[in-house]
Amino acid sequence: MDPPLVADATATSALPLVVLFHGLEGSSGSHYARALMLHLASIGWRGVVPHFRGHPRAYHSGDYLEMGAMLTAIEQRMHGDSAAAPRYAVGVSLGGSVLLNWLGRAGRSAASLISAAAAVSTPLDLVASGHAIDRGLNRMYSYHIRWALRPKSFAMAARFPELLDRERLRRARTMREFDAAVTAPLHGFSGTHDYWSQASSRRWLRHIGIPTLVLNALNDPFIPAASLPRQDEVAPHVLLEQPKTGGHAGFLSAPFPGDLGWLPRRLVQFFMHAA
Repeated sequence: MDPPLVADATATSALPLVVLFHGLEGSSGSHYARALMLHLASIGWRGVVPHFRGHPRAYHSGDYLEMGAMLTAIEQRMHGDSAAAPRYAVGVSLGGSVLLNWLGRAGRSAASLISAAAAVSTPLDLVASGHAIDRGLNRMYSYHIRWALRPKSFAMAARFPELLDRERLRRARTMREFDAAVTAPLHGFSGTHDYWSQASSRRWLRHIGIPTLVLNALNDPFIPAASLPRQDEVAPHVLLEQPKTGGHAGFLSAPFPGDLGWLPRRLVQFFMHAA
């Protein structure tokens, strides 16, 4: 990985705001969220981590309407001098998928809410990533996620019995089966493939109208390198960065156990140059 990057906090007299959208079952307590918020505080920037809603309406990888609603709500809460401060958005994993879906649909009008964006470890092709997550050692992560989602899913099945089949949910042993039992019917998709195809953000990259960094490590176990786009497949505003290492939402530097500081510094550096 490249040497650590250093951000110059004096580059702007305003107080920029960075909004971070977490990944599946993530939160403001996720390692990447804590690392970014600590770095922002150290350079005098502000940060906020909204949580995707779990009840009564679940979130999913292509939920661009929810993304627009959250960004609009944050915009409405900014007053006085804060209204003129640069605003940036970061999405990690699923959060990156939702963000890119919104950016592609919003085009240049996204600039009314944010100045630049970044998507980190985003599964741009959900079909490819959906197959990858249920293979080899990735099945351990798949099991962990499904186990974490089970209580919420059964609660939703009780709330929406006309949409969700408790028996089908109980039998789900892969993410494909889980999405078929829960995500697809809950959000009006005809099945897993329909959900994965429609929610994939890769096709929207050519329509993005503001500076956007799309950062994917080539050794991410959940995102096959072959599923990543080339620079000539995306809009001029989009920068594809694909380092050889970094894993999934890790990008550790320094000797074991590693330092989480590289990613926050890289994001801030990109935003400062994009402004």
